[in-house]
Amino acid sequence: MTARRDYDSVAVGTVLGPLAVPVTRTDLVRYAGAAGDFNPLHFSDRSAQQAGFPSALAHGMLTMALATRLVTGWSGDPAAVCDVAVRFTRPVPVPDDGVGARLDIRGTVTAKLDGRRVRVALDVRCDDVKVLGSAQAVVQLN
Repeated sequence: MTARRDYDSVAVGTVLGPLAVPVTRTDLVRYAGAAGDFNPLHFSDRSAQQAGFPSALAHGMLTMALATRLVTGWSGDPAAVCDVAVRFTRPVPVPDDGVGARLDIRGTVTAKLDGRRVRVALDVRCDDVKVLGSAQAVVQLN
């Protein structure tokens, strides 16, 4: 594991990433089982297409969790993430082609907060389309 990041060494404007995270149908199955969310939009192309989507969609909370990997890796401690907030703005289609989709994630430290915490704005895209809006995390640093 990476050493925990030190608050004093971080400046507003610090850039995190980029990080590319694959999302496969296997990921959707695993997440559905863990979360108990078996909505057919997340595993059935037929159901997704009937709803107007090209293929099954990643769960929004899975997308948020995968985006948070950027922050946990940067901070050096997954337990350092105090808060995550997002708006789900676009779905993430996951084709059943053996490759799936890819999330491209970047972050920027936007504020240094009291208590040695920082706010990180996240930019999360799939096929160059922003899929999470107002995405941010608050991280406790050393």
